[in-house]
Amino acid sequence: MRALVQRVSEARVSVDGAVTGEIGRGFLVLVCAMQGDTEADAEWLARKIAACRIFRDGDGKMNLALSAVGGAVLAVSQFTLAANGCESGNRPGFSAASDAAAGNRLYEHFCAVMASTGLAVAKGVFGADMKVSLVNDGPVTIWFDTALR
Repeated sequence: MRALVQRVSEARVSVDGAVTGEIGRGFLVLVCAMQGDTEADAEWLARKIAACRIFRDGDGKMNLALSAVGGAVLAVSQFTLAANGCESGNRPGFSAASDAAAGNRLYEHFCAVMASTGLAVAKGVFGADMKVSLVNDGPVTIWFDTALR
């Protein structure tokens, strides 16, 4: 699985003009299930992100985890993280992404595991045309890929 984590002071996602998920301080997590990913990948990813220490401590160093600052998670499914990067043309391909059924199952499992760590988790709508807005704090953006662990 792949995830792009942005440290935010606020973020929200809406579908058809209705807000489906909204947080204040925390992480906006864009999540993509790749072909061959399993529940174990979703669990590792959720726990790794939950423990990621990228909030400033009293000395201004990135040393605090999300739970230490009372933050929340906004998880948004985003299959375009599987893009091939246009190496052989100008239009990306997404064949490395899992099929929709597996993608939705792994996205929901990721969210459930993230919530089981004690964090508040807001969500987008899998497969929907979503509008995401955020205020990136820092900016701080971190990329995770379970294939690289």
